[in-house]
Amino acid sequence: MNSPLSPTAYPVLDRSYDADFTVDAAYRASMPDLQNGPASLIVGANVAIQHVGISNFRLPIRYRTKDGGEVTLETSVTGTVSLEADRKGINMSRIMRSFYTHSDKHFSIEVLAAALDDYKQDLDSMDARIQMRFSYPIRVSSLRSGLSGWQYYDIALELIEHQGRQRRIMHVDYVYSSTCPCSLELAEHARQGRGRLATPHSQRSVARLSVVMQPGERLWFEDMIDLCRRAVPTETQVMVKREDEQAFAELNAANPVFVEDAVRSFAEQLLSDPRIGDFRVMASHQESLHSHDAVSMLVQGPTFASDSLDPALFSGLQHRA
Repeated sequence: MNSPLSPTAYPVLDRSYDADFTVDAAYRASMPDLQNGPASLIVGANVAIQHVGISNFRLPIRYRTKDGGEVTLETSVTGTVSLEADRKGINMSRIMRSFYTHSDKHFSIEVLAAALDDYKQDLDSMDARIQMRFSYPIRVSSLRSGLSGWQYYDIALELIEHQGRQRRIMHVDYVYSSTCPCSLELAEHARQGRGRLATPHSQRSVARLSVVMQPGERLWFEDMIDLCRRAVPTETQVMVKREDEQAFAELNAANPVFVEDAVRSFAEQLLSDPRIGDFRVMASHQESLHSHDAVSMLVQGPTFASDSLDPALFSGLQHRA
């Protein structure tokens, strides 16, 4: 018997990599699988888990554009399923394998639904969720000079199945300039009343529109961007000459907007589109006058009703660097 100070004797094992070893069915069946083990192996409280899966799994996905073309974009995927109280865990690689099965197809909600159904069945789960995040490029013309450049829009698509009901949600971030109406009036007051040069303050701002897409309806990414532009036309510019910079100053002066005005303008456009059901609009005007941001949230319908109680959602609402 070894004393407490005696070295432990370990078996001598081959440290070389066996490149010629082949796994057969019998060997695979002999391998341990603790994650899918019995309930007796559960650590902690024996309770159900609402979401378990993978996050930031990246792969290229082909998306159709409204003009009939296509674009391949790096896409970050989050996939989760529910886990019943009497099950220890899931085989997370099955989520990735299910997605790879469909990844070479053109993206559509139907393809997304097929991937979700596959891994929900593979993992024997009641509820499942997929979110895909990517940056979508659109060529945008300048206001007056004829230049153009690529504007990138942060978009996320979600398919959620809960208690047998599926919901399709699109999230779009729209970056714009907001000129303060109060500051504009005060600047004009200084000019007219005292002959003093004054400029209103403007700031780069961002709105996140989250919409439930109605079943059977096709809502293009370009449609959502056009909707945003109709609501608040002062989108930030890509390529400019002096005439474009002057035009942008004129456009801002013609469309001064408080953060409250912005969310209502977005809501007006969303309410007029029959392809859109419930929605949530969040806006953040990242102030040039103050050292804090001005924020607002408007929710329509029960899907996002609980979100209206959570001001922490604003913490993730920042414009692109």
